[in-house]
Amino acid sequence: MLVIRLFRIGKINQPSFKIVVTEKINPPRGGRFVEEIGFYNPVTKEKNLNKERAKYWLSQGVQP
Repeated sequence: MLVIRLFRIGKINQPSFKIVVTEKINPPRGGRFVEEIGFYNPVTKEKNLNKERAKYWLSQGVQP
């Protein structure tokens, strides 16, 4: 089963996240994912999401 998940990257106390499509059985820090569809930086409140790809994956039955 595929899921949309936040994948943490960055230094200690400076988190940044990739928004990825991955298998549910993969560990959260596994690094293996099907596609990267965006990123989110909670420190600077910067975010970017490819809406077309997100809608595509949701239409294919991917769970957020």
